[in-house]
Amino acid sequence: MIAQLLDHLEENGYRGRVVPIGHLGDLQEEILARHEQGLIDDELYQLYLSGFVFQPPESLPAARSLIVVAVPHPQFRITFTWQGEPVPAIVPPTYLYAREVNAQVGELLTRHLEPAGYHAVRGMLPVKLLAVRSGLAAYGQNNITYVPGLGSFHRLAAFYSDLPCPEDPWQAAAMMDRCQTCTACQRACPGGAIAADRFQLHAERCITFHNEKPADVPFPAWLDPAWHNCLIGCMHCQRVCPEDRAVIGWVEDAASFSEQETALFLRGVPLDQLPAETVDKLRQADLESQYDSMPRNLAALMKAREAQ
Repeated sequence: MIAQLLDHLEENGYRGRVVPIGHLGDLQEEILARHEQGLIDDELYQLYLSGFVFQPPESLPAARSLIVVAVPHPQFRITFTWQGEPVPAIVPPTYLYAREVNAQVGELLTRHLEPAGYHAVRGMLPVKLLAVRSGLAAYGQNNITYVPGLGSFHRLAAFYSDLPCPEDPWQAAAMMDRCQTCTACQRACPGGAIAADRFQLHAERCITFHNEKPADVPFPAWLDPAWHNCLIGCMHCQRVCPEDRAVIGWVEDAASFSEQETALFLRGVPLDQLPAETVDKLRQADLESQYDSMPRNLAALMKAREAQ
């Protein structure tokens, strides 16, 4: 049954793995151990890693397996208008349309599993770690996950299932072989977040970590304004990674905003005070949840472009 499920995912352009539910505790222990060892910045842990739920959902108490799925996902281009000129801004893969991707994967799993009497329910789990431990992905030296054929251009989704999993693909967390001799991402990271002396990212030096914060949190003084390159997140390390050469040009347009709308963003007008049509555009581009940091990041990105 598992082989057929994975083939079904492949036929739809996805990749997947299934592991026994017994590894749920392993995921929890590994996250906690990394934090206790000081390998994960405490602020990052509290913001992003403390909300995982390491127990089956009430709707599926008899869960027997974990399913992790990688869905191909592009960069998205958001075009603003300023001084009569278009100003394109990139949003890296993994930020937008999470709900839609999770729903698509859930529907696909349900269509395949329910006729056989099995079910799938989405879980709040550390998907990167699960993907690597299951053999679906490998870490890059930049701590991003890479899936064969997809590179880092994918979204990950995790589900609980009552599907039996007699075979166990669980493995040690691994970095891509290529990373052993490649230093491209280290050299490309302006903040020095990717170190040669350890695998774990220095998150406190990562541009992404800082531009995901709310607009009232200032950028640290050491962060050179010229380093900004995305509306959210950062693409410095992915743009130079050899594993992404085949997909780095994959960009899709998500939204365009007029000069009047751009001016409202740059002034930091709160979301609930924007015109309804502007809010609708943000919602359709899945930028509504990112709006807290978007005006500040847009202003920083424009300054970086002016400095070039």
